[in-house]
Amino acid sequence: MSRRWLMLLVVFFTRTSLGFQFQSIAALTPFLLSAFDLNYAQAGILMGLYMLPGVIMAVPGGLLGQRFGSLRVVVAGLVLMVVGGTIVAYAGSFAAATAGRAVAGVGGVLINIMLARIVAEWFRGKEIQTAMSVMLASWPFGMALALIVLAPLAAATSWRLAEYLTVAAAGVALALMVLFYEDPPADDGPAESAALHLNVPARVWALALSSGAAWSLLNASLIVVASFAPSFLMTRGFSVGEAGFLTGIALWISILSIPIGGIVADRLNRPRLQVVIGCLGAAVGIACIAGAPLPAFWMVASGIVLGLSPGIMMSLLPKSVRSEHLATALGVYYALFYLGMACSQTAAGYVRDVTGDPGMPLLFAAVLMVLTVVALFVFWRIERSAEPV
Repeated sequence: MSRRWLMLLVVFFTRTSLGFQFQSIAALTPFLLSAFDLNYAQAGILMGLYMLPGVIMAVPGGLLGQRFGSLRVVVAGLVLMVVGGTIVAYAGSFAAATAGRAVAGVGGVLINIMLARIVAEWFRGKEIQTAMSVMLASWPFGMALALIVLAPLAAATSWRLAEYLTVAAAGVALALMVLFYEDPPADDGPAESAALHLNVPARVWALALSSGAAWSLLNASLIVVASFAPSFLMTRGFSVGEAGFLTGIALWISILSIPIGGIVADRLNRPRLQVVIGCLGAAVGIACIAGAPLPAFWMVASGIVLGLSPGIMMSLLPKSVRSEHLATALGVYYALFYLGMACSQTAAGYVRDVTGDPGMPLLFAAVLMVLTVVALFVFWRIERSAEPV
């Protein structure tokens, strides 16, 4: 096997373990509510804490990678995932669990940034779009595994054992990285990095903020659905295992539909129309999960339609910002992504508590998906205003 494809497999498993641990709280929410006497807002805090460190670590994480190298930063991140996950699994209180999630979240931020860099370095000029699509699919793959595996395991044994399984996954990823990581050959190595600085044109800030907001809203909507759909489905007569399995299946379908969406975009060459159809179609499907008959059908339909958008959205900023400003723009982009991911679950849990309606978080997710389109139109308006800067 070519070394770059082996590295992609290692990256895929490592990022899968990241999604697996992140989604563990959502998968185990019914057990944690009882164990720690939580409300849904507090459960949302536990979910969102995994992403909150990214708000302040997105730009510094890239600088650490430039200073110490990708492998060292990824290893440090995986160690933090192991430590943080262990704290959560052993925790006897909500406060201890929040501390563990924050520690694991810092590790997750470092890993997320560096894995994209590793793939870019190994595949520069060689199937890079295919490789990036595979890497992008690993996150929902890990989330889907968590929803399918962890709740039945917790029901059969304990929620603590299920959480320890996420620690084990991070440990395996750590071993794979140490054993198989290689720097890319010299002729495939990284190009000179653009400096990270804040004195960039105002238009760059506007493009980064609008595209980052769109990406944040899209992913926040997906995470809210993945986090709150299982508990909603249980109110509709599904068992814990069935609810997790169905939500996981929807994620599995989105994993397949994302690369298909990229192929469709290349063939049709109508990216703006496609991404709008994808987002609005997903919004309708998510709303119908909460308010229409046959929620299982709408879960599957949403997963299919959602795949039309992510690949297109990930390419917006690099096409619109020149290389000397791209590092700074991406730092802003990812900071917004993590902010939205951290806050959306807490907000959705608050909506659930205030209304008492288990379907309201899903309607909240549908609104977020509609707002994604609003942010995209702002981005396109700014993009048309001048040449790339």
